[in-house]
Amino acid sequence: MRKTIIVLLLLFVCLPLFSRPVISDERKEEPFSFIGMKLEDMFRRFGPPKSVYAARGDQPWQDDIVFVYDAGDFYIFRDRIWQVGVKSVFGIKTGDVKAVALLVFGDNVRDEGDYLLYNITGGGWPVSIRVNFSSGRVSNIFVYRPDFQ
Repeated sequence: MRKTIIVLLLLFVCLPLFSRPVISDERKEEPFSFIGMKLEDMFRRFGPPKSVYAARGDQPWQDDIVFVYDAGDFYIFRDRIWQVGVKSVFGIKTGDVKAVALLVFGDNVRDEGDYLLYNITGGGWPVSIRVNFSSGRVSNIFVYRPDFQ
């Protein structure tokens, strides 16, 4: 009986720690470190892109040039990266079911039905993560500056 109570207390104390991603120095970790990177630094670090394409927004001012690298798809505004499309973040990867992302993000996520939004505070500017879903599975993951939209 005593062991059961101790185990339940440990679960009660430790379970909230797993309800949100552990983000230590998130601005230094990839892909967060890419946000705000200048073009010259991107070329110096990654070399020439595998390919380049234009991404159309709903409004003409939302059009982007996207540089494709193994590390992600880098969306450029003027001379800086404002958004990165990645295959995984915080252990969530394309192809995962929505429940995985909800579990990782915990209570601080905003569920918009076909996508989730998770905001990260601290640092020089706000950063958000958007996880899109198609047929209940992660189809796209974007890390971006929401003040650039």
